[in-house]
Amino acid sequence: MDEVRERMLEMIDEAESSGQPMSWFEDLYRHSNRDRGQIPWDWEGPHPFLIEWSNENEALGRRVLVVGSGLGEDASFLWKRGWKVTAFDISEEAVEWARHLHQETDIDWMVGDLLSPEPGWICKYDLVVEVHILQAIPEEFRKRAYPNLASMLARGGTLICIGKLADESNIGDSGPPWPLTWDFINQADEWLEEVEKHSAIIPEKEGERYRAVWKRAG
Repeated sequence: MDEVRERMLEMIDEAESSGQPMSWFEDLYRHSNRDRGQIPWDWEGPHPFLIEWSNENEALGRRVLVVGSGLGEDASFLWKRGWKVTAFDISEEAVEWARHLHQETDIDWMVGDLLSPEPGWICKYDLVVEVHILQAIPEEFRKRAYPNLASMLARGGTLICIGKLADESNIGDSGPPWPLTWDFINQADEWLEEVEKHSAIIPEKEGERYRAVWKRAG
């Protein structure tokens, strides 16, 4: 994993030097040769915090947008739970790989950018899910991207953000990932009504993780 991370950091440096700081996501997926071990954030399954939330909330055929869907495990999980799923990633290779891995689903896989959402996504979804995406992008882009999550919610819709929580041991880490502070996470309260703030240690995973849930007024 140290070698994987070192190669990822080299790609990030090259992307920044080229003036396309987000292009390293595509580079990483393409150079992996579809070896999941080369994707540092791939847990090869849905996030435990998303499973917990889903166990307490029914889908009822509603629409969900999975942001930065990677290899599609969270999207596939929600589809199996009855959601009508749209999933997008900035990497075309990630999207094609996810489509191949989850051929049994009818998920609408798309290439897209959280910094510039598709007009058709605005005010459309009953649920928007972001797992480990905000923490993977530099602060200057993260601040611009964060409000776009709320903009894609339909009236009464729910936003779920899951990621690594900053604390005294990691707050100055040179990412990615860049663990997020509660101060940053709580900015969503400016646009949405808070439903839940939860944090815990996940066995065999480094650092404390958070799940924050908000709802848009109906």
